[in-house]
Amino acid sequence: MRIDAIEVYLERMPLLSPWRAGHGDEAAIESIFVKMISGKLAGWGESSPLATPTYSPEWSHGVFLTVSRYLAPILLGKDIASGKELQALLAPVKGNQFAKSALDQAWWDLYARSRSEPLWRSLGGKSAVVRVGADFGVKDSVAELLAAIGCAVKAGYLRVKLKYRPGWALEMVRAVRAEFPDQVFHVDCNSTYTLADLDMFKELDARRLAMIEQPLMHDDLLDHAALQKQIATPVCLDESVTSASKAQKAIALGSCRWINIKPGRVGGLTNALEIHDLCMKAGIPCWVGGMLESSLGAHQCLALATLPNFNYPNDIFPSITYYEPDLSDPPIELSGVSQVTAPDAPGCGASPHPRRLQERCISREVLRA
Repeated sequence: MRIDAIEVYLERMPLLSPWRAGHGDEAAIESIFVKMISGKLAGWGESSPLATPTYSPEWSHGVFLTVSRYLAPILLGKDIASGKELQALLAPVKGNQFAKSALDQAWWDLYARSRSEPLWRSLGGKSAVVRVGADFGVKDSVAELLAAIGCAVKAGYLRVKLKYRPGWALEMVRAVRAEFPDQVFHVDCNSTYTLADLDMFKELDARRLAMIEQPLMHDDLLDHAALQKQIATPVCLDESVTSASKAQKAIALGSCRWINIKPGRVGGLTNALEIHDLCMKAGIPCWVGGMLESSLGAHQCLALATLPNFNYPNDIFPSITYYEPDLSDPPIELSGVSQVTAPDAPGCGASPHPRRLQERCISREVLRA
């Protein structure tokens, strides 16, 4: 497919309530939207690095500039037949995974639309039905958290993820486990701790968690390997795995027993597929994480989650959880208890709502071959 034009948008999407995690608090999510045009066809991609470089070194305004000034011009006028070809063209620009992801995901949406097939089939998915979980950030009180978890348990969610950071840590987990002795829980530390906190992690072993997600530094593999040898609870890597190469090293070092794959963090669906296949071959199960994207990005995560090695309920949430209305249509909705079904429409099945895209736009660039 020849890339005739690329439109780049920086959008600000206010959350219904602040999202509070180990890396900081977010009142709104800033996402980069890319429209990739080939002839009469167009595909959309979304990447949400957050407004500040606190989750990763990338941030929204920087990603917008990187895509519009450096990455998109590389692709204009090129005839790109595969995601691997696209990644090879972008390879001279080092890192910048969130920026590359916006273009990669737009290409995959365009590719699936050119074949008149749903994205999840283009990616090699095995079943349109995807298991999902519930997530809770830091609350004002443990009582508020317990009430929220109670609603999720009553709704039948298969697992619950808890944000975990200093001041919202062991006492919170003790209270949650006492109230819900049989529910599947895991905690997400967002790189907040070090090996000096080993005693705390050993105490978490007693709380029967499914995993501890990204407990140590955002780019670390060695200390995670040391931690995993000393605790029984599986370590799950998130921020530390930004490429297939990093995943391969993590597996070789024994840094984790699970990997959370986020398309934005790893540079797009092309790289996510490579990591998925690598982990499946090595016997490391995965699950799909998210960055509070609009329904567009969530639908692309949903398509990815249909692959066979995603063996834990994924971070794909009903749109109403965070946005009303969502910037993109149609919204993500549950199709059953703790599950979402990927649509059979061509492409990922979602796109930005034109009026909302305009209303929430911070910056826009249009580039043509």
